[in-house]
Amino acid sequence: MNKQPAHLLRGAAAEQAAYTFLIAQGLKPVCRNFRCQYGELDLVMTEGEMLVIIEVRFRRSEAFGGAIASVTAKKRAKIIAATQCYLATYPVKSAVRFDVITISGQTGLRWIKNAFQT
Repeated sequence: MNKQPAHLLRGAAAEQAAYTFLIAQGLKPVCRNFRCQYGELDLVMTEGEMLVIIEVRFRRSEAFGGAIASVTAKKRAKIIAATQCYLATYPVKSAVRFDVITISGQTGLRWIKNAFQT
């Protein structure tokens, strides 16, 4: 039996919660878990004409800065590089926005629009 580690199960559940939340907010799904040599894009969606790249971060507590603190400069650079790879594979003419969904056992779900810019 192929049982995933608990942290991967929690991450998948957090990503599903973010996906469901964003659909309810009117975003349209394009792709989930796009992988390339530079990393992974958790969710790719559209909001109107805007292509939205969403990073989902889960932490059980807000200690040590919580989920948002885990989106470091290095992580942002990997997301941007993976986005460039995505756009090379699936060209779009629309603008791109980077959002972050944080989920914490203490503060719940937070949607940070335009969390960082290129």
